[in-house]
Amino acid sequence: MMLSAVALLLVCLQMRVLGKPWSQSAGCDDLLGSGRVPDKCGVCGGDNSACKLVSGLFQHSLTKVGYHKIVEIPPGATKINVTEMVKSRNYLALLSRSGRSIINGNWAIDRPGMYEGVGTMFTYRRPNEISSTAGESFLAEGPTNEILDVFMIYQQPNPGVRYEFIMPSENAVDAPHPKQNQLDVNAVNGPSTPEDHERSGVRHPPPVPDNQLPAAPPTTRAREYNWKLSGTTDCSASCGRGSRFSVFVCVHRGTHALAPSDLCDSSTKPSPQEEPCNVQPCPAFWDIGEWSECSKTCGLGVQHRQVLCRQAYTNHTLNVHSSRCRHLERPETSSSCQMKICSEWQIRSDWSPCSVPCGVGQRSREVHCVSNVGDIVADDECNMKLRPSDVENCDAGVCTKSWFFSDWSAQCSADCGAGVRTRSVQCLTNHISSLPLERCGAQRPPEAQPCNNGPCESRTEWFTGPWSQCSAECGSGGQQRAVVCLMRSDEGFVVMPAYECSSLDKPLSQQSCFIKTCGAKWFHTDWSACSKTCETGYRVREVRCLTDDMMTSERCDETLKPPDKEECHPEPCLPLIDEKCRDKYFNCNVVVQARLCVYDYYQMACCASCTRVAQRSSEHWAQRS
Repeated sequence: MMLSAVALLLVCLQMRVLGKPWSQSAGCDDLLGSGRVPDKCGVCGGDNSACKLVSGLFQHSLTKVGYHKIVEIPPGATKINVTEMVKSRNYLALLSRSGRSIINGNWAIDRPGMYEGVGTMFTYRRPNEISSTAGESFLAEGPTNEILDVFMIYQQPNPGVRYEFIMPSENAVDAPHPKQNQLDVNAVNGPSTPEDHERSGVRHPPPVPDNQLPAAPPTTRAREYNWKLSGTTDCSASCGRGSRFSVFVCVHRGTHALAPSDLCDSSTKPSPQEEPCNVQPCPAFWDIGEWSECSKTCGLGVQHRQVLCRQAYTNHTLNVHSSRCRHLERPETSSSCQMKICSEWQIRSDWSPCSVPCGVGQRSREVHCVSNVGDIVADDECNMKLRPSDVENCDAGVCTKSWFFSDWSAQCSADCGAGVRTRSVQCLTNHISSLPLERCGAQRPPEAQPCNNGPCESRTEWFTGPWSQCSAECGSGGQQRAVVCLMRSDEGFVVMPAYECSSLDKPLSQQSCFIKTCGAKWFHTDWSACSKTCETGYRVREVRCLTDDMMTSERCDETLKPPDKEECHPEPCLPLIDEKCRDKYFNCNVVVQARLCVYDYYQMACCASCTRVAQRSSEHWAQRS
């Protein structure tokens, strides 16, 4: 029993000498049989009170390209996290104090992955260089067993590097075990080197290898079996330097036959020995990066990727000259790409009518962005610089205010004798006008004119002629008829004074009438002045199709449309100099610009200006003909 306690004490001392925390070397359960677990600092049964967090932010401005030390991490550190704040062209590097490169040493940039060093495993991360803005980092659970130096390989301004790790406090000890079997604290946490032993004033036995620890008196069965070297494990790598370990098996001392492991004394089993293997360099290979995003969101674009020749050397992968990969086909570094077919502009309608009947207005048409399958999509999916115009100005001509009238009615209101014919007269104005006119003027065209179909037969009585046609061809109008007192004779009828028939009831001579709803009919203005005074000119008038309420319509019969242009003054021109032809107003140029010289009034008021315009127009047409 005493010997087992001494062996346990020696194991504890050996773990301290090797710099391994209690929880990592033997485990709380293995050595104490207590069921306790280590805390973040490796203290068995601890409550993390013996831990301290070490953190900082490296923000120094650097100028020289190369390795710059960020922080030194002491042995025993756990929960190590070193992270670059923002993605940059700089790299993080890890080197042990003994000079061994763990990550990105000797100007060789390693790929992201898992790397072993200083007693723990490091996870090296480098986010995607295209789609991510996060910087690179490395993490480790720890604990470390020697000093670790963190460096930055500086190439551009430092964005800042945050680091943190957990260290046990200087006076930290394992939490005391309840009840019995407590060990001497000084024995467990005592000096770990011969010099420390001398300075402490306490003598301790030197460390003893695991396979030489004193053991309990062997039983008869244990003496019959022992451990024997049977070979090694497979090499951990096929090239670039791997590792293999010795393998021991339990055999019978006399026959050397294999036996179950539990027949041998586990305390006497030799520790596996590591030896290098397959140290020859690995063949170079092409290291292919990820494709970049397509240079265009639609249509044909280009994407790129990085292709490097790399070779593995002793747990590190280095960039090498591309000639070492000449035995391999070099992957493409660029490729065409197409996310989708681009949309295009399409004109889906003709131009609309001008928004005004005269003057300057606007007209529009439908313009849409259409996808390659024919669907109307948002305008921003098409090239806005190539968008056709969907609105433009339009000129409907000079605005006027004129009298419009229909043709005279076809029949006289009386079949014989005096009657009248009628027509409709309207003053129409446009919405826009820039001319100095007041309404349509005072000279309203007549709405009725006399007519006579010849003498009527006579006799002594009230004579009534037939009702005239309705004064309005459509809508409400009036009818008239002749009512006269006649004396019939052999020679015919003689008109008598009205009192001669006063004894008779005089028939009505007028009444209202309604033929039909008008719908629409043609109206026109007076003819304009002739464009020439000789040698055949032309004159024009405006013709419109109007409804009962004087709105423009398209329902009139085109075959009945009155002409709006005709020739005039076909006689040859004679030289004529009129000394009285002069401008009466100073602003006759406005009359010319407004094209009012076709009206007699303005032609007289601005005779000289209008004459010059007419002569220039005649010369122009003569040249063209």
